[in-house]
Amino acid sequence: MRKLKVKPDLILQTMRSHDQYNTTLYGLDDRYRGVYGMREVLFANEDDIRRLGYEPGQKVDIVSLWDDGRERRVSGFTLIAYDIPTGQSAAYYPETNPLVPLESYGDRTYTPTSKFIAIRLEPAAASNLIQSVGV
Repeated sequence: MRKLKVKPDLILQTMRSHDQYNTTLYGLDDRYRGVYGMREVLFANEDDIRRLGYEPGQKVDIVSLWDDGRERRVSGFTLIAYDIPTGQSAAYYPETNPLVPLESYGDRTYTPTSKFIAIRLEPAAASNLIQSVGV
């Protein structure tokens, strides 16, 4: 892993859902993981969710950590407690493709490192805005 100035909250792997073939989406359901009607979700170990100060079901923004001065962020993802090793997380692509730096690729394969993305979580900006106006 590339040396970072900031310690990541989690390592993210991107994945497909049940109703998906490569980047073609046929539905919003993932019967393998019990997710229905949505795709902007972040699967994480419940201990990690609580360690980071969040609750399952809370909305977060995901920020990719890469030392090139660019911010890579996706917003409004719902945290789902899942049986996944601590320190790891998973989310669907192509929704998380913006988090993968083009300069981050395998040493010999030259394929994007979409299975090993250092990330940090922030409270969802949209949720904070709604709360601040009293809605």
